[in-house]
Amino acid sequence: MAIQQGSNDSAGALVLAVGGMTCGGCAGAVSRALSQVPGVLAAQVDLAQGRATVTGSARAEDLIRAVEAAGFSGALA
Repeated sequence: MAIQQGSNDSAGALVLAVGGMTCGGCAGAVSRALSQVPGVLAAQVDLAQGRATVTGSARAEDLIRAVEAAGFSGALA
């Protein structure tokens, strides 16, 4: 998977497509992983849509790496 370069303004939101989530526990794991990335103010995960919306100043590539380190696939949506 190619990691796309990018950044996120502190007031903006970045949406990631997250693959491999099958339950609420998976969504919680993704949320926790994203919340631990420096610069993240909030992370909301939508299990049904397979998306995560992140606000803060974290870089997209750092967010994707965190999702992948938690065992899921991630890409900019």
